[in-house]
Amino acid sequence: MKQVTYKGLNFVPYLENAKIQERIDQLAERITQDCKNTRPLFLCVLNGAFPFAADLFRKVQLPDAEISFIRLKSYEGTSSTGVVKEVLGLNDDIEGRTVIVIEDIVDTGKTIANLVADLRKKNPLDVKIATLLFKPQSLQTDIKPDYVGFEIPSDFIIGFGLDIDGLARNLPDIWVVSEEHNN
Repeated sequence: MKQVTYKGLNFVPYLENAKIQERIDQLAERITQDCKNTRPLFLCVLNGAFPFAADLFRKVQLPDAEISFIRLKSYEGTSSTGVVKEVLGLNDDIEGRTVIVIEDIVDTGKTIANLVADLRKKNPLDVKIATLLFKPQSLQTDIKPDYVGFEIPSDFIIGFGLDIDGLARNLPDIWVVSEEHNN
């Protein structure tokens, strides 16, 4: 069986890049329809969402779409601080605009809920959430993404932007930790 090892953990294939790209095509079509006649601002949450944002943004057929980047930090080392800090903030004026926040994964929903609350204070027309991966069983807020690539269980995954201590983001596929090989 194919596997990769990072930080002493074995991972097996979960979602192949071809399937990811097919789903991104579908999301791009929906966003194109939902946001026609608008000037949306795509807001990529770095670092993990970068591959998803790049592919999605290129496939959306909206000539007035723009993209910007934000970087959030809610942890120190491997522990969450419970406080979300903007490391790289939003400099764009979003008043009256549709903002589409692009995330790699929504699990507890706490980080995205804080970000959406902050964005709403800047009077956008609308704030939508596009996430490649969504873990509904882990959700601890009432935030629901508008565009979901894949709903997944609460397993630990890497690849396609998702990392383990900064590693594995460049894998083109998504891999899941293999329980049977890590005991």
